[in-house]
Amino acid sequence: MKSLKDLVESLIGSRQQKTKEIPQITAITEDELRELINAGGASVADGGESDSPKEPSAHLLGLFSAVEEEKIAELAHAFLVLQEYTRNKKSADQKPIDFYISTYGGSADDMFALYDVMRIVKKDLTIRTVGLGKVMSAGVLLLAAGTNGERKIAKNCRVMIHSVIGGNQGAIHNMLNEMEAIEQLQQMFIDCLVEETKMTKIQLREMLDRKVNVYLSAEEAVELGIADIII
Repeated sequence: MKSLKDLVESLIGSRQQKTKEIPQITAITEDELRELINAGGASVADGGESDSPKEPSAHLLGLFSAVEEEKIAELAHAFLVLQEYTRNKKSADQKPIDFYISTYGGSADDMFALYDVMRIVKKDLTIRTVGLGKVMSAGVLLLAAGTNGERKIAKNCRVMIHSVIGGNQGAIHNMLNEMEAIEQLQQMFIDCLVEETKMTKIQLREMLDRKVNVYLSAEEAVELGIADIII
């Protein structure tokens, strides 16, 4: 394999005589510069090992804030861009997505939006979710939405599940409509957790009907199928 020095000289030599001076970078076309960059990672001038940083083995995403519209929009876009970027790559070249989660929760609607994006993306890419610190409320479904067998949770992470929260005031028919909408969201939440975990509808109904926050340890989260591995 040519050294970086030899490659530079061969690229420049076709257009100018070699001199003892180092050629200016402006003497190299964009295509030649790209070739240099690609080749430079494989060898160095003295033939030794390259000290260029290696490409990461996974794409990194993180949720370290509330589950709210602006942040979820950014994450959803990132997931979809990565899916499109790797769609035409060979299976061996496709990198997984490492999705780190530490959140107190937030909007149910935004949770479902990102959850559906993750369902779509993991048909093409492995999503390795990692729970850190606290994974609560809406964050629970997002942790569980990772690829089966690839969902991790830190040993000191706290998990909390509770009923869907909503509120309204005004005319009684408006409040009744709001209650119906909340019940629909609750049922959607249960159905999704049943699909992604080991929990049954009866277990979840009993858990959510307690009307209190239900806290789980990392061990309990693994037992219930919210995560697969404790780290």
